[in-house]
Amino acid sequence: MGQKNLDKQREQIDKIDANIVDLLNQRLTVAHEIGKIKQESGADFYDPAREAEVFKKLAALNKGPLNQSALNAIYREVISASIALEKELQVAFLGPEATYTHQAVLKNFGVSLKATPMKTISDVFSAVEAGDCDYGVVPIENSTEGAVFHSMDELVESDLKICAQVYLPIEHCLIAQSPLDAIKEVHSKDQALGQCREWLRRNLPNAELVESHSTASAVEIAAKRSEVAAIASSIAAELNDVPIVQKGIQDNSENVTRFLVIGKTEVRPLGDGHDKTSLVISLKDQSGALEKALMPFAKRGINLSKIESRPSRKKAWDYFFFIDLIGHIEEDLVQEAIEELKDCSSFVKWLGSYPNV
Repeated sequence: MGQKNLDKQREQIDKIDANIVDLLNQRLTVAHEIGKIKQESGADFYDPAREAEVFKKLAALNKGPLNQSALNAIYREVISASIALEKELQVAFLGPEATYTHQAVLKNFGVSLKATPMKTISDVFSAVEAGDCDYGVVPIENSTEGAVFHSMDELVESDLKICAQVYLPIEHCLIAQSPLDAIKEVHSKDQALGQCREWLRRNLPNAELVESHSTASAVEIAAKRSEVAAIASSIAAELNDVPIVQKGIQDNSENVTRFLVIGKTEVRPLGDGHDKTSLVISLKDQSGALEKALMPFAKRGINLSKIESRPSRKKAWDYFFFIDLIGHIEEDLVQEAIEELKDCSSFVKWLGSYPNV
């Protein structure tokens, strides 16, 4: 009796699967037609604002028991496959494979694309600027260690725009062929070493800390040298077939890194407070300059979600200020504030407006 009921349920699953496959192909057929219209009009195949709208509608439609994050992951691949029918997007990222930046690429674009690893953040920008890749993904800040200055510096100099942002929870692993007492060096990206500083101090106080181009390249070294450990993701350990000595060694359990998608795309507004705009400014050398720069936003009720200073590297004691605000560059109040900001700033640059959902 139990086997008969099981077979009946499996038959029902098979029928549902057949319907799902048919509907998915119908969806991709319609998406293909939309792609033709985009191609004729010169519109971008990747539309971050439209994707944000789709995910918002999915959340409203989902009555469970399917977890929302699981549903989003499924539809990420559906959208990725739809785009790939028209064009195989090429996305540059800080490589090699299995870095956290690579994981951010997959989270934002899905697997139906060509992810191209680059050695440096500067190389990511150059590949997109030259047209060798359609988009790039770079880290911009971490909840523990703060800003990624290489990305900030490139944003100042580049004409590329921020198209989207990706938040990725980070779980660091100590990866090595040897036990803790045999490890003499720990290799990783500077940010990863900083995010595990206290754990390393307590558990490997005598090990030399060595900066690598990326977390994944550190694992490649650990695979060749038994006295070297790497700090990286479990995916990087699996890819290089190196054992994980300890999981979750980051000092902050709520460790999250924010990544930016950069490209030549200007993203349309979502409205209703669901957009973020990034600016970089340099202030005039005068008393109260910072207060004057903030006033145009304050008196219009525009929320500044971030302000971060960075030496301009052009002359001593000259700083750039990176500002994130809630709103879109096309909104009247935002444009008015930026125009007023120019009166008290020697340099104002719009870095992009993009979904903040």
